[in-house]
Amino acid sequence: MKFDQVCLESFGYVLPERVVASAELEQQLAPVYRRLGLHEGRLEMMTGIRERRFWGNGTVPSDGSTMAGRRALEASKADPGDIECLIHTSVSRDFLEPATASVVHHNLALSPRAVVYDISNACLGFVNGMISLANMIELGQVKRGLIVAGESSRQLVESTIDHLVNDPQVTRQKLKRAFSSLTIGSGAVALVMAHASLSVTGHRLLGGVVRTATENNHLCRGSADTGFAPDAAMLMSTDAETLLNSGCALAAETWELFKAALGWSNDDVQRCFCHQVGAAHRDLLYQALSLDAAKDYSTFDCLGNVGSVSLPLTMAMGVEEQPPPAGERIAMLGIGSGLNSIMLGVSW
Repeated sequence: MKFDQVCLESFGYVLPERVVASAELEQQLAPVYRRLGLHEGRLEMMTGIRERRFWGNGTVPSDGSTMAGRRALEASKADPGDIECLIHTSVSRDFLEPATASVVHHNLALSPRAVVYDISNACLGFVNGMISLANMIELGQVKRGLIVAGESSRQLVESTIDHLVNDPQVTRQKLKRAFSSLTIGSGAVALVMAHASLSVTGHRLLGGVVRTATENNHLCRGSADTGFAPDAAMLMSTDAETLLNSGCALAAETWELFKAALGWSNDDVQRCFCHQVGAAHRDLLYQALSLDAAKDYSTFDCLGNVGSVSLPLTMAMGVEEQPPPAGERIAMLGIGSGLNSIMLGVSW
């Protein structure tokens, strides 16, 4: 896919105030560790994740999405009434019905003419949202739109710990299947995109590719979708090692197609932002792509895996901390359970 008239205008993001160290989670898992003869410190050692963040009690996904959306709108100088499309893209949603996007739309007082809906695709939802909005802009259906995502990890992490601690038959294998759930963090991000004729930044979304390997859809499975009820027990089972290797193999295949689609080489890419899983994923990914890891900007050590928020949040923080020069070529490397891979190219 290629785009000629689509620009990234402004990001907005919000980080929850509560910081939760990996060591704190392992203290709660102490009874399990004792039964299995394990030593504390393995969570950070195996993932590189030192800490992650949780929202306060009572915060729902639309709250984070609204705050991030408001910041993106303020940064873009766009009037809320000028937004013609709003897409909510996180795994976390307030409820099954209506779309969480409808809550954010109301909170932000957007135009009643705006197209409003949710997209859910594990950790790739936000990138799917970028493609959907870019298509509408390219076709002339809308001139300006907003993508938002708000992920909340507290319920999943707490349910996972409670399940492990209270399982009288817990085994190392059960802990291994639950381990990825302990890496999940919270956060929110938003992005305003616009037609090039209205853009004040000129940051072009050039295009990208999609590749799937859905024979691997069983490698990461979450519990049934119950929305975000306060008493909902969320659990997830992950074959992390197979998911890592299969995901990086899919990424390598996608990368070659991506370079061919955009006419880029590895040397043409000056900066990369990828979905944040952990140290092992980052290292194996860049090895599989034969890319210099120095081009990467990572946030997993302090934010964990923030689901659909991870890639765009990392990019938002990276370009804020180190503003790219005009024309810099940026690769957005998305990999999500399913398995799915989406890679997008941006000329800053």
